[in-house]
Amino acid sequence: MSEALPVLLLTRPRAASERFAARLRQDGLQFRAVISPLFTVEVTGPLPDVTQAQGLIFTSANGVMAWEALGGRTDLPALAVGPATARAAQAAGMQAQDGGGSAEDLIRFIIAQRPPGPLVHLHGAHVRGNIAKRLSAAGIPCRGAAIYDQPPCPLNAEARAALDGQVPVVAPVFSPRTGELLAKECAKAPLLVAAMSQAVVNALMPLHKRNLKVAERPESEAMREVVSDFLNRALAGDY
Repeated sequence: MSEALPVLLLTRPRAASERFAARLRQDGLQFRAVISPLFTVEVTGPLPDVTQAQGLIFTSANGVMAWEALGGRTDLPALAVGPATARAAQAAGMQAQDGGGSAEDLIRFIIAQRPPGPLVHLHGAHVRGNIAKRLSAAGIPCRGAAIYDQPPCPLNAEARAALDGQVPVVAPVFSPRTGELLAKECAKAPLLVAAMSQAVVNALMPLHKRNLKVAERPESEAMREVVSDFLNRALAGDY
């Protein structure tokens, strides 16, 4: 019965959550999807002055979306944190390079490439990694600009009931921001968490978990591998 299937708790914005669930279903996995975004994405601006900029840095597809919505220039080279962000920048008309998958990878990539500056890091109101400061300290002028916000949303009733129940809940967590918000919740159900990175693990520390595993690579496909394993183990009662 569907009530006995493990719950896949998806807390990203709805469109991204639906894509992830659809990909898992294509793999033949069995689960009950519960979508309850823990934040929304709101474009705030202002559009920063990039007259002197020689390149743009994006650490999420949300940054690309906000930049595009604000009418930002697309003729500057883009340095993206990972493949999904690079694809979003390319879809917006920019020439983009994939920096490796994490903020640390991106910083190392930029320092090794030593592109001409100044650079502008376009990010949300909640930002980590001190990318602009660290690049500037390494001799690559860079400044940051917050162009969107991620205000929190409460869990919906279906998600709250899943966490209060007895059926295993598999929760992929893709960002430290999501991790911080999820860590404020209580979970009575067996909770199996797939984390995108060590930064996500750190944000999740207060959360009671039955099991936790970090993806081998900070990208969606690697997260899918961990989630698939957890869903199969939950179905078998081996968690």
